[in-house]
Amino acid sequence: MTQPSIATTAEGNARLPRIALVGVHGFGERHLQNLARLSADGALELVAVADPQPPAGGTLGSDVEVFASLDELLAAGTSPDVVIVSTPIQTHAPLALAALKAGSNVYLEKPPVASMAQYEDLMAAAASAGRLVQVGFQSLGSGALPAIEALVASGDIGDVRGISATGLWLRNKAYFKRSRWAGKRSLNGTDVVDGVATNALAHAVATGLRLAGARTVADVESVDTDLYRANDTESDDTSVVRVRTAGGIVLTCALTLCASLQSPPSVTVYGTRGHLTLFYTEDRLEITTPDGTRSETFGRTDLLENLIAARTEEDLLSPLGGAGAYVSVLEAIRTADSPRPIHPDFVTWEGEGDSAHPVVHGIESLIKRAALGQATFAELGAPWTASGGPTLDIHGVPVATLQDGNHIRATSSPRPYLHPVRTLAGTVVTDHVPEDHVWHLGAGVALQDVDGINFWGGRTFTREAGAYVWRKDHGRIVTKSAEHSDGQRREQLSWLAPDGTPVLREQREWGWAAVGHSAWKLTLDFTLESATGRTVLLGSPGSNGRPLGGYGGFFWRLPKVSDATIWTPDARGEDAVHGSVAPWLAWSGTFDAGTSGAAHVTGDPGLGHPATLVFLASPQAPDPWFVRHSGYPGVGLSLAWDAPVAADPGHPVHRSVTVLITDGFLATQDIEQLMTTLGETA
Repeated sequence: MTQPSIATTAEGNARLPRIALVGVHGFGERHLQNLARLSADGALELVAVADPQPPAGGTLGSDVEVFASLDELLAAGTSPDVVIVSTPIQTHAPLALAALKAGSNVYLEKPPVASMAQYEDLMAAAASAGRLVQVGFQSLGSGALPAIEALVASGDIGDVRGISATGLWLRNKAYFKRSRWAGKRSLNGTDVVDGVATNALAHAVATGLRLAGARTVADVESVDTDLYRANDTESDDTSVVRVRTAGGIVLTCALTLCASLQSPPSVTVYGTRGHLTLFYTEDRLEITTPDGTRSETFGRTDLLENLIAARTEEDLLSPLGGAGAYVSVLEAIRTADSPRPIHPDFVTWEGEGDSAHPVVHGIESLIKRAALGQATFAELGAPWTASGGPTLDIHGVPVATLQDGNHIRATSSPRPYLHPVRTLAGTVVTDHVPEDHVWHLGAGVALQDVDGINFWGGRTFTREAGAYVWRKDHGRIVTKSAEHSDGQRREQLSWLAPDGTPVLREQREWGWAAVGHSAWKLTLDFTLESATGRTVLLGSPGSNGRPLGGYGGFFWRLPKVSDATIWTPDARGEDAVHGSVAPWLAWSGTFDAGTSGAAHVTGDPGLGHPATLVFLASPQAPDPWFVRHSGYPGVGLSLAWDAPVAADPGHPVHRSVTVLITDGFLATQDIEQLMTTLGETA
């Protein structure tokens, strides 16, 4: 229904829009300030407010009527053109329904409703009444949004690879004591659904959805939730919500109210040639392309002014009909299991009394990794989550966890791998989804070029470009079957092209056993066989022209290591060892990842644990060592250092690798003695 932009009197003279505000405390005070500004500009008339607790004396003009409730306000014949609802979450829907029934347009604060059922009722009521409902997602009034849409459409950042919304805020105990409904999922049987994603940082979610092209319920294909709390509340305060749109875009919202320092929240659009980051509270956009980074600041249209001027829903910047995708997220959170408490060993409280606020250990890095890797906290293996698959146990102690990789984003080439891998004392010696290369996944097998398909993840180095470029060439490795027993695991894997066609068949076998009291041995044996009936070429950036870039095959991503020493029997240091052929390679240092996981909740943060890894070369071929330390810590045996290797039909490619995982620092003499004990050739 078409709405008049300016009301008229019975005599036909134009009059100012009549506004009523329900809820004058909390965020309602912001509305009072805005109404005072617009009234002074002659844009509207505030005729009434409603609140069980009247505003302080002198806050309102003498001509503004004050009521205890919206029902009283409407019964008095006030007849507002617009009713602003700025009240507790659980009251939004009934108050908006009452205002629509009375013939008013509605400005409804976020979140607009507390359930999908309420949303559907409100949509039907607005349509029946022929009235407009604007939802108070102020960030959707930013001039940056159409600018971002134009930049994406122009191809400045290439094809969109995904979107993230991140928020690092802190809220103290007083925040959750400000009202009866704060921090509640329900109140006296009524849905509230307060939480970091549904209320405190709801603008991050709503802005991310808008940029992902998700407005209606139908625009959302799926919602994954991973909800936690450090506060003594019902609602979540540290969560990841991952949304897949019907258009195939993945939006990952990584949010917390438990940061050490508060920073501006942001939404980032990742492209194949650059990215766009909007700091929506500042309307500031950072644009990064191959030409560099520049920043622009935009204006913002006031949503109340927009509602007053609007004649149809299409004129609204934040219409109720465009909030369906957001309500789909809220509904997923409402119906999810209650947020899991974060173990106190991973939380530090700062401040005193009601000013105290929790800080989740390492949350800044986890938020960044979740956003970059499109991963949940559980998938990242945050130590306060319950995650992981089958374990490798030695004397009842888990020393490694098998990940099937199914949750890994498509552009990281999903595949099975081991993480975390631990020493017998519990020191973690692998990493996965790290900030610098989110496609690095623990310990396993990966190749960047298998007949032109990327089974490594990330960008692909091509001879034509002479550089790394984003391509839609990512394959995935899936487990077809597995036999798991004490000390041994056999797997049948299938390497699938982007269209799902099998390219390789892999037989993989893991073996593990103790070696004394402070060391254990891990073996990996893998055979790659053509699944196409023809020769399949196994290559690398090195075989495609990148000097010294022959990584691929066995690869082990390490966590942060301090004072690292890297050596072989004949060389020492990253540069000397990289590309060399040697029977073993050792890496020792202080592993700052330390202990983690539910089995190691001891209060020990796990910083500063010495360990040594000894990698034994494959006996099948003299593959060079691939070593990185200065850029990131990683070790591999290069299957195709500077030329591809052929997997011919009936002639598979076979390699085996052994890794000795020890606590403490080892010297060359210790390594040679250990290898002699195992019957290995030093």
